[in-house]
Amino acid sequence: MIRLIWAMDSNWLIGKDNILPWHFKEDLVYFKEKTKNQTVLMGDLTYQSLKGYYKDKPFPYGKIYVANLVDKVYSDAICVKDVVSFVKNLKEDIWVIGGKSIYQLTLPYADELYITHVLGIYEGNVYFPSFKLSDYKLKEKTMSNQLIFAVYQRK
Repeated sequence: MIRLIWAMDSNWLIGKDNILPWHFKEDLVYFKEKTKNQTVLMGDLTYQSLKGYYKDKPFPYGKIYVANLVDKVYSDAICVKDVVSFVKNLKEDIWVIGGKSIYQLTLPYADELYITHVLGIYEGNVYFPSFKLSDYKLKEKTMSNQLIFAVYQRK
């Protein structure tokens, strides 16, 4: 199963200079709860950004794949050069955790979407790629303060 997880505002904004444009502890807890000890796929920029948060601490994930167009050796991850071939031939469940290009490449293969809808409009420069949410059905929804945690399943 391929699951994508992200937070976006009302304009589908997901980032500002490779960081989140907002800070909601509830969303960070939700993200960590879903991805902890799981196999994840992320782009190199997301990997570098997360390294900035975790510093010398290990990531809380299980197996880590990092998409990069160039061969790169990661001490704690496996480099993936061809994301589409990788997801087409997956033999395990995976969580896609960013960024924009990786979401765009994996969205056509996603079984479930875990979207935190951040109510309001924020400033930033990275938006989630356009797609038809109508291709998915709402599986569960929880509201909390300025957040809507929604899980969608491909129809």
